[in-house]
Amino acid sequence: MFGGTILLVDDEKEIIDLLEIYLKNEGYKLLKASNGAEALELLTIHEVDLIILDIMMPQMDGIQACMKIREEKQMPIIMLSAKTQEIDKITGLSLGADDYVTKPFSPLEMIARVKSQLRRYRQLNVSRVKNDNEIVIDDLLINVATHKVSVDQNEVRLTPREFAILEVLARNRGIVLSMEQIYEEVWNDPFLESNNTLMVHIRKIREKIEKDPSSPQIIKTVWGIGYVIE
Repeated sequence: MFGGTILLVDDEKEIIDLLEIYLKNEGYKLLKASNGAEALELLTIHEVDLIILDIMMPQMDGIQACMKIREEKQMPIIMLSAKTQEIDKITGLSLGADDYVTKPFSPLEMIARVKSQLRRYRQLNVSRVKNDNEIVIDDLLINVATHKVSVDQNEVRLTPREFAILEVLARNRGIVLSMEQIYEEVWNDPFLESNNTLMVHIRKIREKIEKDPSSPQIIKTVWGIGYVIE
């Protein structure tokens, strides 16, 4: 079982040792730091899924560390502090923390908060990646991250060049692209009028994604100009 990597940042060894026992028992991999500066250094060399960050620490406290982390990274941060004043909680959350736990705390409560934050973060992250990487046009699904294409949920195998052509047209849906524009974008070479390479590739793509390649409904020809996905 592996639930992700958690960075524990606290100058109290007892707190680190206590959380380590419970988090490892839940299948998490742990990284440990005693101040904000050490935490930032670890983040430059390790992928971290969640940070438990104490506020009161030497060298660089949790508030400063949180501000630095949020300049580049978006993983969940749970602030940890013995302070109970409302202003400290507000400060931590306003600077980018996702949750705030006061000492002393129940280890089981901390585990529940960790799981909740990771679940929320992963759901949002999956949604964002899906939206960024997938292009949907009716029954046609193009995943630009995995280079997979499916039509009506049936996977279609395209060559890298065919996929590149389809992606260019899909990203410019509704825009008529000239043969020269498509060729130079995909091949990164000057287009020659006598070159029918693109036409051959378009024909092959249609044979794979169109229900009736002789009467294409996805990639349409605009005579004398080029092609378009409407």
